[in-house]
Amino acid sequence: MQLDIVTPERRVYSEQVTMVIARAAEGDIGILPQHAPLVSPLKVTAVQIKTPKGEQRVAVGGGFIEVRPDHITILAESAELPDEIDLDRAVAAKKRAEERIEQKSISEDDLVRAKVALDRANVRIEVANWKS
Repeated sequence: MQLDIVTPERRVYSEQVTMVIARAAEGDIGILPQHAPLVSPLKVTAVQIKTPKGEQRVAVGGGFIEVRPDHITILAESAELPDEIDLDRAVAAKKRAEERIEQKSISEDDLVRAKVALDRANVRIEVANWKS
């Protein structure tokens, strides 16, 4: 089946795959060929991609997934391949988010934003450190 991961700026990934695992709004989903049609919001997630050549990860910063029996499209707010991730920058972002979350005088809105930033940093670190 075909997998396309696109952002507003570019097509990040476009290949034939055998399986995709992602974190949807209701939990983790695994998609094999001939999967039932599905549309769902995606959480910040490390999309796991299996192909005949091996396995790969892509850091996705939320968006939507559309599944058809022979095609998966991920419309992502942001997406990065492992070699595109600046690990030092991701670690620094994680530290900043953790420090904001620990602040006692943080507003509820800022707390939500800090938790999303922490999730994104953790996913970017996971994907950058993942070895197939």
